[in-house]
Amino acid sequence: MTFAASYLVRGAWVNAFLLALAALFLLPVAAFAQDTDAERERALTRIERAGDERISVDLFADGAPQAGGTWMLALRFTPSAPEWHGYWENPGDAGLGMQLTLDLPQGWEAGDPLYPVPKRLLIADLMNHIYEGEYAVLVPVEVPAGAVIEGVPQVTGVVEYLACTDEICVPQGAVLNAGQIGTSGGDFAKWRAQVAPMLDAAARFATDGEVVRLGIPLPQSVRLSDPYVFIANTQLVDYAPFQYFWRDGDRLVVEIPLSEFGTGEADRVEGILSFGSETGVRFVAQAGEVAIGGERIVTMNSADGVTPPLWTLILGALLGGLILNVMPCVFPILSLKALSLARAGGSEQKAKAEGLAYTAGVVLACVALGGVMLALRAAGEQVGWAFQLQSPTVVVLLLVLATVITMNFAGIFELPSVDTGSGQGRSGVRGAFATGLLAAVAATPCTGPFMAAALGAALLLPTPLALMLFATLGLGLALPFLVIGFSPALRKRLPKPGPWMNTFRRAMAIPMGLTAMALIWLTVQLGGRGFGLFALVMLFGIVLALFVVGRLQQAGKMAWPAFGLIAAPFLIFGAFALPSSYAPEARDLSASLLEPKAFSRETLAEARASGQPVFVWFTADWCVTCKVNESVAIEREATAEAFQNAGVVAIVGDWTVRDEEITQFLTEQGAAGVPLYLWYEPGEEAEQLPQVLTPDMLTERARRNR
Repeated sequence: MTFAASYLVRGAWVNAFLLALAALFLLPVAAFAQDTDAERERALTRIERAGDERISVDLFADGAPQAGGTWMLALRFTPSAPEWHGYWENPGDAGLGMQLTLDLPQGWEAGDPLYPVPKRLLIADLMNHIYEGEYAVLVPVEVPAGAVIEGVPQVTGVVEYLACTDEICVPQGAVLNAGQIGTSGGDFAKWRAQVAPMLDAAARFATDGEVVRLGIPLPQSVRLSDPYVFIANTQLVDYAPFQYFWRDGDRLVVEIPLSEFGTGEADRVEGILSFGSETGVRFVAQAGEVAIGGERIVTMNSADGVTPPLWTLILGALLGGLILNVMPCVFPILSLKALSLARAGGSEQKAKAEGLAYTAGVVLACVALGGVMLALRAAGEQVGWAFQLQSPTVVVLLLVLATVITMNFAGIFELPSVDTGSGQGRSGVRGAFATGLLAAVAATPCTGPFMAAALGAALLLPTPLALMLFATLGLGLALPFLVIGFSPALRKRLPKPGPWMNTFRRAMAIPMGLTAMALIWLTVQLGGRGFGLFALVMLFGIVLALFVVGRLQQAGKMAWPAFGLIAAPFLIFGAFALPSSYAPEARDLSASLLEPKAFSRETLAEARASGQPVFVWFTADWCVTCKVNESVAIEREATAEAFQNAGVVAIVGDWTVRDEEITQFLTEQGAAGVPLYLWYEPGEEAEQLPQVLTPDMLTERARRNR
């Protein structure tokens, strides 16, 4: 029997198929209820023929039983090879749970088996609840108070189960008898610790339309890295990974779609809440009212948190990095690369070395920025991609850097550490590396259409995989430079070095100067007018010092000590004046043609409850892509008119300055940064619009609601 064959059908049909098939190989447990010895002998014979070669089973007892107590037995399952796995009591969309029958002394009763927290195996949209490696199932046995016990009683029985790989399933069976059991043996302390404990407080459940909603009491201090609920009830819910979580104080609310094959009814709901690291708790939920509320938790197992295959994420990060080379916020840095490539000339070794150095700088910067972001998030900080541009200090430093590079391009002075095409740097490799660092830092405000899924998934993936995505993003950004460095044919197409390079270098001072002016504007937006004014005073001192440095360099004299003497007073002034003058101004929403409301969860909930279409956009003043989209598609008379005619409610989330509520909401939508555009049709969930908006995209959406 191939495992792939079980995927032809779903839900109850799969389980029915496997149960019927198992019946052909194994005698049903009901056979043991028959009275004749002949029937019993045939049953034991057939079980023995099934064997347990793929996953063996051993029976252990936790010491000798005591009258009036609970005697714990354990079934330890051991796969013969890593590819074999067993199943939880509810195997999910495919598989077969363990069937156990024990012959105990009269009056002794075996309770429900106690399982460790299972794992998930998703193949072809079918969810299986499995155990990999060795695992143990505990069976509590209630001993009567008046029982007469002499040593270990005779225990016999039969266990039936299924052993599967990803390709094949083999029914297994074992005869349990007194020869397999002893008063000692087995690691019961370990096995008890692995069993999910039962919650002391009762949970609640309610069915609402096509979902079952659970309210599980759980202290807020319990950390949930990747929660998932395993439902023990069969044919109640859809086992595929579409689960929604909300944290409401000491209560966890879970919403799971009902199964299309079941009735959607249950007297109570039982299961295991997995915390995401093979730990969890058992719960029993009684019918009652369960309201949604609290903070939304996005996991890798929720419909909006399902991560695409890793190869698609890697491809998306690579393509996103390539697209960054033509995004407006990176254009000034393209001049550095163009000059560097042109100056590489005919030296193949030098071109390769600079290509590798530039790539190393870009990748290192992307991994470092991503690593810092992940570390801050792990520490509880609400930050996202390009978080450094929400810091006034970082923006002022970038303003200084852009001004310095602008003056260098203009030929006012020579900068030895960054390769700007002048040929006077101390090392082309070092200059290329520094240029790569600068390119990556400047690129972070932009997110291309292929980057969004990759960066959003990086917030959910394990740290090593997330850092790999950031490294791939850097590789995509550096790839054109790297390819030309290793391709003599492409380098031959570049213009030969000559006097034209000085003219080109000075021409590139214009876009860099415009970048510096944009950063001045951003400084005011972040810290207020007083903050921006003091930043300009400090910048004036630096510019003056660089003019002096340039004059001394032209005269062949020692220049940089003079820079320190002139710039130091202005830098000291900035260190004290900037923090004291920091006073960010509130965003003026009245300037927008759409007359939007400021984003908050309450505002969004009220807008959706109004029964009107809702458009939400998240932007930041440092995001050039956001500003381009606003000028092209959002802040237009045609868009405002279409919104007014259709009754569209507009909401804007300004992420220029750090805002934890917006960061959290972006994370819930699987977005690592801005821009993000959401459209809510009345009564429906959010639809994410492309990150690059066309002029008529919003007007066409609005006209559908007229």
